[in-house]
Amino acid sequence: MAHGGKREGAGRKAISDEIKGFTLAQPHVEDAFRVLAEIMIDEAKRPSDRIASAKILIEYGCGKPKEHVEQDININTTTLKDLISFGSTEPEI
Repeated sequence: MAHGGKREGAGRKAISDEIKGFTLAQPHVEDAFRVLAEIMIDEAKRPSDRIASAKILIEYGCGKPKEHVEQDININTTTLKDLISFGSTEPEI
């Protein structure tokens, strides 16, 4: 069996298929938001379900906040002097 190249069913679906999906979902969007809102305000529901519903409503209603990722990279105990002299054939002073 050959690898690579065009495969049946691979790649992005046709725009017409995406539009069909949107068209089928559109009549149910308002009901979906209503169900989420009902779950959110129903004190008999589990807190985790109420929070999940509230989160979905906020993200779709107000926009999902951007995530901020902070990185701190430490290369063991290597110093700048060690990095500069790496591979040098000259003896250290």
